Amino acid sequence: MTDAVVVGSGPNGLAAALTLARAGLRVEVFGAHERIGGGLRTEALFDSEVLHDICAAVHPMTPVSPFMRSLGLEAHGVALLHSPAAYGHPLQG
Repeated sequence: MTDAVVVGSGPNGLAAALTLARAGLRVEVFGAHERIGGGLRTEALFDSEVLHDICAAVHPMTPVSPFMRSLGLEAHGVALLHSPAAYGHPLQG
């Protein structure tokens, strides 16, 4: 039996589902995309060897987000990497 239903499997939907599950509720998550994650997905868009973070606006906030810090990601083997280049542009100039 489900106690709560979350529609949307992006960052906010997953955070809501996790919060409800931590409170002891049985949660189901539904999303329109065939893969969960919304803006947290990584996919090979143009070349199978180049991965892209779709809508990657959430990732940079991880170190300062109270919710993300509450997950204890390091204890689960998640290490945050920081690129020496803040951004890149594929065009000359």
